[in-house]
Amino acid sequence: MKHSPSAFDFRPFSPKQLKVLSWWMDHSPFARCDGIIADGAIRSGKTLSMSLSFVTWAMQSFDGANFAICGKTITSLRRNVITPLESMLAALPFSCEDKRSGNLLIISSGGHTNFFYLFGGKDEAAQDLIQGITLAGVMFDEVALMPESFVNQATARCSVEGAKWWFNCNPEGPYHWFKTGWIDRAAERGLVYVHFLMTDNLSLSRQTLDRYAKMFTGVFARRFILGEWSVADGVIYSMFDRDANVSPDLPFAPEREFVAVDYGTFNPCVFLHFFAAGRGDDIRHFVDNEFYHDGRDASLGTPVQKDDGQYSLDMLAFCGGRRDVPVIIDPSASSFITRLRHDGFSNVLPARNAVAKGISAVSTEMAARSLIISPACVHTLAEIPSYIWDARHAASCGEDRPLKENDHCCDALRYGVYFDRVCHPSFRPSVTGRGAR
Repeated sequence: MKHSPSAFDFRPFSPKQLKVLSWWMDHSPFARCDGIIADGAIRSGKTLSMSLSFVTWAMQSFDGANFAICGKTITSLRRNVITPLESMLAALPFSCEDKRSGNLLIISSGGHTNFFYLFGGKDEAAQDLIQGITLAGVMFDEVALMPESFVNQATARCSVEGAKWWFNCNPEGPYHWFKTGWIDRAAERGLVYVHFLMTDNLSLSRQTLDRYAKMFTGVFARRFILGEWSVADGVIYSMFDRDANVSPDLPFAPEREFVAVDYGTFNPCVFLHFFAAGRGDDIRHFVDNEFYHDGRDASLGTPVQKDDGQYSLDMLAFCGGRRDVPVIIDPSASSFITRLRHDGFSNVLPARNAVAKGISAVSTEMAARSLIISPACVHTLAEIPSYIWDARHAASCGEDRPLKENDHCCDALRYGVYFDRVCHPSFRPSVTGRGAR
């Protein structure tokens, strides 16, 4: 039976969702608080209840005021917050005019009209976008993905009497600036704190809950499923199993192929050739070959560093003389991207260097045994057991990243897997022949 959900289906609210929806109301014991933080597991219903509560509070409390709704990017904000919010408002006594060119929602209800500006807070420069505006309230979706400077600038703009702050996020590491500066100080800052689990979303079936529980392992399961602000430490791909994740044989009928690259001149340069099939939860990857050159390796005599032109010839040989195989490259390797395009490679694309998301994607596929690596990829297989989290960096900066040692093949692996999982529809070349020999 096919399920065709409507744009928005009302479901019963859980007790925690009801707390988010009502904390600001006159009868609530939290009415005098300055804001709310909702964190915890993915798909737990915190964003839905918070966005509806934010708008309802604004419309009942102000008329003619400015508000901000912030996400990591405008695109993700519209997808994750604004589109479902507009569907909810359409079913309630609100009118909403979306001025997309100005990233502005004009919402009216009960004789009140207010203005909700949309902002993306993806980097340090984003703080400049929100300077100068006076706000009566701000909502941050996925605040832990934003720089602290942007959040500080946005909260400082809330100078209207009665203004409040609204934060939601999934957990990161325990040393993250938002955990130490806001969650751990919630009472001191006068904030309501609500911690969500997936079971707080009453619209999720047991089957769906079980499916999500199988999607993540290690630190990602602790954060996304259990909602914990947990340390990323130890071996990153602890779920890797040589018996289950290594095979010389292509285990599925390929639908597309591509090459992923971690570029280096003095450091090692790696090409990995992928076959892929499926999408979404059914995606499968097979890495059948690798190219590995270390400019520092003196085992054969004098170390040899190669330039972009030499690596371009290596790429042509690696692709069996074809220039139509898509090549996904470390986005910082701009000179090599330019050289490949100059040399006639027709589909050269910069990778998406979202480290944690890339590692999560690889971990999910390894755990599901949908990522298979050929024994011919000797350097890749040697790196995986020694690919570890940089615990010292996390403790000092609050940011998760792998230790920058013996990581070149693993970087190429996550570039390829993550790009193929999230890429745009134009990246769908058909397989016309085996690209790497």
